[in-house]
Amino acid sequence: MSGSNYSVQAEHPDSDPLVQFSVHSMPNPTQSDSVRTRRGRLKMLAVWAVCAAPVVASYFTYYVIRPQGRVNYGELIQPPVSIPADATWSLQNLQGQAVLPSSLKGQWLLVSVAGGECDARCEAHLYQQRQLREILGKDKDRLDRVWLVTDQAPVRASLLPGLAQSWVLRAPEEAVRRWFQPEPGHALGQHLYLVDPRGDWMMRFPAQADPSKIKKDLTRLMKANESWDQPGR
Repeated sequence: MSGSNYSVQAEHPDSDPLVQFSVHSMPNPTQSDSVRTRRGRLKMLAVWAVCAAPVVASYFTYYVIRPQGRVNYGELIQPPVSIPADATWSLQNLQGQAVLPSSLKGQWLLVSVAGGECDARCEAHLYQQRQLREILGKDKDRLDRVWLVTDQAPVRASLLPGLAQSWVLRAPEEAVRRWFQPEPGHALGQHLYLVDPRGDWMMRFPAQADPSKIKKDLTRLMKANESWDQPGR
């Protein structure tokens, strides 16, 4: 009888009192489904936590846990600035073909900004970008070089061989300023800018920066994120 216990001895008083059994309520199927649903959700949350842990831990290590005496050379941008949406600005390669800003995601980016004529400071930045990437050794494939050309001036042919493995993209300066900002009193092109694989601008290096100190920042970042950020896109 559902919802109650029914003893055999009550119906047959002469039966052996040691031989008896009870009939219990049947399980509620709706309740079982609810329990299974809760367990499934808990398992999904556990899987998500395990997958996200390396990313959270690496950023926590770099941004929060700073050993005493350690100072970042580049200025951390807090909060980081996301790359502008594709609809809000246009990028073109040197052949005039459109490039989606979202295609820059998935890789660390070391970015310089200058006009196409590329003065001495611009050339120095392009050289530093190339050298810093090579110095990273086995981690160099996790960093791309980007030159954002903010006008329509032609790029000198003598610069092209050194730009073979970098992004050279034309972008209006006003659009670039929606992503990057120089230090007060400095021009946009006086800095190198670092962008993380999510497309967030997260660090600005000083004007006339010391490349050896930039290298230390880059090396620490590559180390902090090596568990989840893989070479290549």
